[in-house]
Amino acid sequence: MIDDRHRTDAMALKPTGKPASRVLPYRKPTEGRDFWLLDDALPNALQVRERCLAKTDWIEGYPHKPESWPGLRAIPGLEPEELAHLESWVKQTTGTRKLWEETAPDGARLNHNCVQVVGEDECQPRPHTDSLKLCRYAGVLYLNPDVPEDCGTSFYRQRLPNGQLGGNFVSLPHHNLVEALGSRFVPPDSFVEDVRVPHRFNRLLLYRANLIHSATAYWGFDLAEKRMAAVFFWMA
Repeated sequence: MIDDRHRTDAMALKPTGKPASRVLPYRKPTEGRDFWLLDDALPNALQVRERCLAKTDWIEGYPHKPESWPGLRAIPGLEPEELAHLESWVKQTTGTRKLWEETAPDGARLNHNCVQVVGEDECQPRPHTDSLKLCRYAGVLYLNPDVPEDCGTSFYRQRLPNGQLGGNFVSLPHHNLVEALGSRFVPPDSFVEDVRVPHRFNRLLLYRANLIHSATAYWGFDLAEKRMAAVFFWMA
């Protein structure tokens, strides 16, 4: 079962005219420190894509069902040996000895190793962070060779009511963006794109989960055209 309870940090931010009450710290997202790229990540990426296209166990989100999350989802995305191949690189790259999938005391879990398919009419960018209670690193593996490069992933920072720029990451004791801002309600122009990572087929983007981020854009109208990606959430 795909559990969406963890997405309070991503989906509970609601547009309003009331400005956020806190300014976050800022550190420019830098490759090799805050995010990492692995091109040609899987030797069988086309086979993985074809296997995902053939799935019949999709869980439907918005606009197909009254859910807060968009498009289609299915778990697992990768087979164990494929996932192990990526995790070996993640551990080597970050210097982490152990990676695991965390479960909260209430049973909530992230949609780890989940393939997501989202079309351009199903969602807009939604800047968010992932829960530090459940992961330290997150990753996205792009699985459609025909999606434009502008459909990758972007990192965002705050835009304050006076036009000045604020921060871009959540730090303890806060675990998600809602906690860090002290509110679920933010103006619709509260975030501005800071760094964009282009979409490239079979590219794995690994990043620190406390950075504000979102898919830059979505694409396509049928299953084969839409932006397809596998997402991962690792505790370390």
